[in-house]
Amino acid sequence: MSEIRALWDEHQQAGWPVFSDPNQGELMTLDTVISGCVMYYLDTPEGLDSQRITMLEDCVSDLDDLLPDLADEHATGYFVRLRRLAGLVLDAHRFAS
Repeated sequence: MSEIRALWDEHQQAGWPVFSDPNQGELMTLDTVISGCVMYYLDTPEGLDSQRITMLEDCVSDLDDLLPDLADEHATGYFVRLRRLAGLVLDAHRFAS
């Protein structure tokens, strides 16, 4: 949990990267959904429900598809961190189950 919280704090402080990409809208949506799930995970003792787990798994899959085509280095770092956050939350859920 402490690794997730530390990475979440870093992600929040980073702010949205300024970049141009044809998938920017989709990336913004993924950021919003993953961020919401991370906040819920950190604020809820019960952890994530099955609906949020499915949403996170779908977001990870979508990010895995989009990351290779992202050309901006700063934006890539932002979304790699976001992907790592989602993966850590999913791993924590699997470990707790």
